[in-house]
Amino acid sequence: MTPPALSVILSTYNAPDELERALWGYSAQTREGFEVVVADDGSGPETRDRIKRLRASTGLAISHLWQEDDGFKKCRILNRAIAEARGDYLILSDGDCIPRDDFVDAHARLARPGFFVSGGRIRLSSAAGARIERADVLDGSLFESPWLHEKQALTRRRDRSKLSRSPRRATWFDRLTTTRATWNGHNASAWKTDLLRVNGFDERMTYPVEDRELGERLRNAGIRARQARHRAVCAHVEHDRPWLDPEARARNERLRAETRGVPRPLRIFQGFVRGREWTEHGIRKGPRPVQS
Repeated sequence: MTPPALSVILSTYNAPDELERALWGYSAQTREGFEVVVADDGSGPETRDRIKRLRASTGLAISHLWQEDDGFKKCRILNRAIAEARGDYLILSDGDCIPRDDFVDAHARLARPGFFVSGGRIRLSSAAGARIERADVLDGSLFESPWLHEKQALTRRRDRSKLSRSPRRATWFDRLTTTRATWNGHNASAWKTDLLRVNGFDERMTYPVEDRELGERLRNAGIRARQARHRAVCAHVEHDRPWLDPEARARNERLRAETRGVPRPLRIFQGFVRGREWTEHGIRKGPRPVQS
């Protein structure tokens, strides 16, 4: 199978230090030749200036897509990034997630027609995150037990299973895990054609679970998930979420319920209601175009 052209899409909002650490990680990848698209939901000029500096110092091909700050509109800027990305295969993550050096290669190796990839993360404490140095990212120490133990970094002990660099062991962990493979905003990938097929993210969605809704539409379209939470790994520094709104969560869950349709066991009583694949509030506005 010919390796696909790759694009990495990173969402960000007023977090230049976190974005810089993430871009250090992408500069140290074992696989080269991919572009990075920063999907910026209205950050101030410091983020723009930091990207300009990192573009020069890392040698990464970085595009910066920016929109005005209009509240949490992450889905809108991600849709623009999906549409403008040059790769055939798109890896989506957040600008505060640091990739392990085999991150891009893992997604590329796992790419298969008819599937999307669901990756994983290790969660680091905010105190440990503040002490991450450039060398910790470039030499991979950040993903090794000695560094994590010294900094008392891991917030969940079960994340240790994601540290193995043995492909065979990581594969078995992915087969044995009881965690369902979902579209995770911090770590997932898919063919661009499949993301366009479902019209990208639903721009009515705010935080949280906006990522899961996209994955549910992919499944409705027949795109299956590959579990890779132990093979495609990034590190995320835990932080407060002041934008978490209970009303927004409830609204998002209602939209997810509409996406899923009537659960299979209930269809005999309520009639067949198929989950939706296309959102009219995505990359293209309105109904799915009629195929000629």
